Amino acid sequence: MKVAVITGASAGLGKEFLKALPEACPEIEEYWLISRNREKLLDAARLVPKQCRVFPLDLTKDESYGKLSRYLAEFKPEISLLINNSGCGFLGDVGEGDLARQVQMVDLNLKGLTAVTHLCIPYIPRGGRIINISSIASFCPNARMTVYSATKSYVTAFTFGIAEELRAKGITATAVCPGPMDTDFIVAGGIKGNSKTFELLPYCDPAAVAKGALAASARGQTVYTPRVFYKFYRLLAKIAPTKLMMKASRT
Repeated sequence: MKVAVITGASAGLGKEFLKALPEACPEIEEYWLISRNREKLLDAARLVPKQCRVFPLDLTKDESYGKLSRYLAEFKPEISLLINNSGCGFLGDVGEGDLARQVQMVDLNLKGLTAVTHLCIPYIPRGGRIINISSIASFCPNARMTVYSATKSYVTAFTFGIAEELRAKGITATAVCPGPMDTDFIVAGGIKGNSKTFELLPYCDPAAVAKGALAASARGQTVYTPRVFYKFYRLLAKIAPTKLMMKASRT
């Protein structure tokens, strides 16, 4: 049975991927939905007409990786598509505020994504695809969101690395690097209303990002950046001095 695995499936961009999948990938027969909240996962599962399995796992916790490994060994799915969408980002300087939030970004954005990918790859056949949700923050360090931007730099670099490693197996990997989206993410992160930069930036539509990411993945793109404004920002970040870019992009 062809399966799509989606982390962070209960809200925001994850739900948009879920809604876009039946049309974009009609060959997929079952969805595996991963997030912390079981009730929200069940609500998300009702959005699609196909069979869903819900796995309420906290991907910041090591025990969740053992559970996922056992589920994979039991069901032996054919994972046609893995979407690593779980992530968090909190506004605030390093050395100030709550340490737990800084560590949570590392645990979820880096460790969780790496663990899920590592566990799922043995079940991905030739022609399978991996989509990792990164950010425009991966292009340049962002002061006041230093840890978040560093974790997303990892996600983009990780995607390039596994894309090369998996090439011979016929598996592609795509890093999706959108700008800000009006989802629960910016509220939970204390960003909304507290960053002049976020108020000025053009926002990306989550539904359009999900559809565009699936199309880019189908084309075998390694990086997908929606909107011309952010494509230009990515190019500029490659050629301009980092310190200058940091001043221009300060959160």
